Amino acid sequence: MNAQGTSAKTEPDLPLEIGYVLLIDVVGYSKLLVNEQVEVLRELNRIVRNAECFRAAEANGKLVRVPTGDGMALLFFHSPEEPVRCALEISTALQGHSQFHVRMGVHSGPVNTVRDVNDQMNIAGSGINIAQRVLDCADAEHILLSGHVADDLSQYRHWRPYLRDLGECEVKHGLRLHVFNLCKDGLGNPQIPEKLRRRRWKQQAAAIRLVNPARWPKLLVTVALIVSIIALMISASIFLRRESASAPPMSATARTGVSIPEKSIAVLPFENRSDEKDNAYFTDGVQDEILNDLSRVADLKVISRTSVTQYKTGGARNLREIAKALGVTHIVEGSVQRADGRVRVTAQLIDARTDMHIWGDHYDRDASDVFALESDLAEKIVAQLKTRLSPTEKAAIEEQPTGDMGAYDLYLRGKNLLQAISFNVRASDNLIKAARLFDEAVVRDPSFLLAYCQLARAHDELYFIGADHTQQRLKLAEAAINNAFRIRPDSGEAHLALGHHLYVAYRDHDRALSELEIARRSLPNEPLIFLSIASIERRRGKWEESNSNFEHALELDPRNFSILQQLSLTYDFQRRYVDMSATLKRALEIAPDDIPTKVQLAAIALESQADPKPLHAVLDTIIAADPHSAGALADQRIELALCERDWAAALRALAMTDAGCQVGSLPFPHAWCIAAVARASGDTTRAHAAFIEAETEIKKILGTQPDYPEALCVLGLIEAALGEKALAIADGQRAVNLLPLTKDAVDGAYMITYLALIYAWCGDKKLATEQLEIATRIPNDLNYGQLRLHPYWDPLRGDPRFESLVTSLAPKSP
Repeated sequence: MNAQGTSAKTEPDLPLEIGYVLLIDVVGYSKLLVNEQVEVLRELNRIVRNAECFRAAEANGKLVRVPTGDGMALLFFHSPEEPVRCALEISTALQGHSQFHVRMGVHSGPVNTVRDVNDQMNIAGSGINIAQRVLDCADAEHILLSGHVADDLSQYRHWRPYLRDLGECEVKHGLRLHVFNLCKDGLGNPQIPEKLRRRRWKQQAAAIRLVNPARWPKLLVTVALIVSIIALMISASIFLRRESASAPPMSATARTGVSIPEKSIAVLPFENRSDEKDNAYFTDGVQDEILNDLSRVADLKVISRTSVTQYKTGGARNLREIAKALGVTHIVEGSVQRADGRVRVTAQLIDARTDMHIWGDHYDRDASDVFALESDLAEKIVAQLKTRLSPTEKAAIEEQPTGDMGAYDLYLRGKNLLQAISFNVRASDNLIKAARLFDEAVVRDPSFLLAYCQLARAHDELYFIGADHTQQRLKLAEAAINNAFRIRPDSGEAHLALGHHLYVAYRDHDRALSELEIARRSLPNEPLIFLSIASIERRRGKWEESNSNFEHALELDPRNFSILQQLSLTYDFQRRYVDMSATLKRALEIAPDDIPTKVQLAAIALESQADPKPLHAVLDTIIAADPHSAGALADQRIELALCERDWAAALRALAMTDAGCQVGSLPFPHAWCIAAVARASGDTTRAHAAFIEAETEIKKILGTQPDYPEALCVLGLIEAALGEKALAIADGQRAVNLLPLTKDAVDGAYMITYLALIYAWCGDKKLATEQLEIATRIPNDLNYGQLRLHPYWDPLRGDPRFESLVTSLAPKSP
């Protein structure tokens, strides 16, 4: 290249990237006295810094924060959900603050980071300029979004109910800006902003609606990219309003603020009118197959079987209330009568908003023709809802699961037993019985694909819960999955079974997610897919993605107790105790007598505030009402007694059980529990003997599984307690190396926490606090109550570094 060509070449001095901007300012800031301004900003900064989204983005090095005088700008780079979730967290923390009010605006667009005159990081670009225009439209408590952000969020079903379209108006520099109002769970300001009331509207305020998901035409994507590149060169940005093409319109009810898609449906349990009550399985199967057929239609929202099962026939049904609880507009009811080889089925479709009967029909056919009957019913319901049905979906609906009704009965019985594990009913017994029934079904019909998939799930769950943690159990699951793929390689159910298997058996998260994505395409309403994705993302440390998928699973299965339990656990790891409490209360609405959930709810005060009194009171109440529950609650009573330093109570609880102390997936034997209580109470002789016994038990496990990181971690703790420092540290470090955070963010965090404890028991406070510093920065089971009260951490008390870490987890003053 010649010199002239070289000199003519220029390098771009403003590298652009897409950022997600959250702007916050204090309303009426300029009217405050100077000392009041300082106090308000100090408190606002504290609240923002403690927001989980803020801390997560900062820990990942993906956050730019810039003060703006009366507020701040936060720039995220990972997802459009980040600034919105952060805004909601901040709004939650601000509830109860009467001394000042804030407003917030969110936009995504091209930005670049620059150094200002003070050599501090700052933000430039049209992305920040448009965010400022959005913020300018807001009043106190508003969380306003640009149309660009709202369109992005509308791709996630769980955000749609909370987005209110305020229309388009003209703002500074003649820019026409599309604005949406975010209101969720009492957060945000539902009123139309005063500034927008006075502006000229393209869409009148009376037409406020919820945003629908949209699809970008290819040409518009190209134009949007060009706009992003030249955005800094023009005085106003061009914003493209995406036309809604892929999602159903919201119902009239939804436009008034209720989040119910127009094309949404629940198939309630059918009434069994057969003389033989054993035919209840058959009746459940008719309802289940109609539900499954409808759930294959991507244009519909269909509620899962778990949630509708709770609305059994037998009493008067309030369809409006049921529809509201399930989040649907339409209900299917029906009845089944089977006798002498014949089956009579009636079904009706009802608009639950008006109790209007839309359609009904009845069938009287040979029992062997029941699958064709169910497919016909499903297709007629789809037609009544004016729903698009692709050729692939139509073929899937019309496919018969089996030609052997005896095999089908066995399958239904097994599936009902699998269903029971969501409600904590003797999980291992149910799983073993279910596996036996599925085995019998596939013996009768070796081409019964659905039975093979459910058989694989039963084996995998037995392995996962530890009832049979052997390679033989995994081989049984793999054999069932291989048979499913042999029958139909493109089956969504087979890909779901394989994805779940890869996750629970091998922690092969990437391949599992790939299989689940394939399954999702043909099973768009299957909550187990999103539940599995959520669990995997939790293990990968993708906490926001995990939350979103748990929430999506709940939309499809809103009365699923198990999903609520898992979501509460995720919030617990993130130390989001307000959300955890709300989720557990929702679970108790479904199962008000569930003791573990009651205990977990009461334990929040101990975890978040180091206050053991609520948990103590709940345990006393439960045991007083049912003394037989004392043994099942021994684990919680031991931990509570240790935190309360009540050694006598700890010994009484120990006497009620011979089980180990459960902490996550770590295999602490019962001898460890005895040793831990003795060590804390100063009984060194008994502690030493019990630790020796525990060491023997753990070494037996490691003799057959030498690379079992959780067992190595426990062994390291025992060795530290016995004074074998070098061995303890080596085993603790090996456990961390075998199970790093990058492999498993949940169990990997336990390895880090307990390595810190190993260092503490070995007398190395510096290394202990270094590990604890990591543990306190990431979501995990470590909490303020443990560090503040548990005797495990007594060797570190008084060390300034340790006390600082304890303070970092302490509850923030309102």
